[in-house]
Amino acid sequence: MENLKYLKRIPLFYGLADEQLLEISSVLLERSYHKGRFIFMEGEPGEAIYILKSGLIKLTKRLEDGREHILHFVNAGEIFAEVVLFDGGTYPATSEVQEDSVVGVLRNQDIERLISKNPVMAVEMLRIMSRRLRTAQEKVMNLALHDTTRRLAFALIKMAEDHGIKKSKGIFINMSLTNQELANLTGSSRETVNRMLNGFKRSGAIDVERQQIVVLDKAKLEDLLR
Repeated sequence: MENLKYLKRIPLFYGLADEQLLEISSVLLERSYHKGRFIFMEGEPGEAIYILKSGLIKLTKRLEDGREHILHFVNAGEIFAEVVLFDGGTYPATSEVQEDSVVGVLRNQDIERLISKNPVMAVEMLRIMSRRLRTAQEKVMNLALHDTTRRLAFALIKMAEDHGIKKSKGIFINMSLTNQELANLTGSSRETVNRMLNGFKRSGAIDVERQQIVVLDKAKLEDLLR
């Protein structure tokens, strides 16, 4: 019953009847991962899609020069690695556990069978893919057209929207990120990110508490994008 309540909160399964959700629950595998573990590596055969039940997952891609580029941080309730369902190829990225996580696993053969029987799931999967594509396009535009300061401001705004917790002081980005990870996210260097964060702090746009960034004035970050 607890698994049924959980599945009802997943956008992919909105609109499905309890009998359909029970069928999904019967083939949904559950795995637990400690921080620092890898769920799959870039280039490995894509055999399943994943649903994050709790925790935080980082998706990264290795660049030609050996550097790591962060593609996305997966929140609880999100589906990831869904691309392998359609092309049957390898995983295009690496998934690293940022916080102890519980993950639901749906093997390709099972999800394909479920989608063929439930058109509602097929439509929702297309919506998920469309949103992911739009996010990827925004990121490409951000990297291509903006300087480093604007890229970092854009990244902080997005993280505040996706991972933020509103408190009296401001919006706490509920993630512990190193300056190197912010550099990997924005295509810059750790030293550059450190310098820019200090500048944002001096301007009153952000603060940092115990490795957690607090957005004090979102409007000041948005002004940098104009």
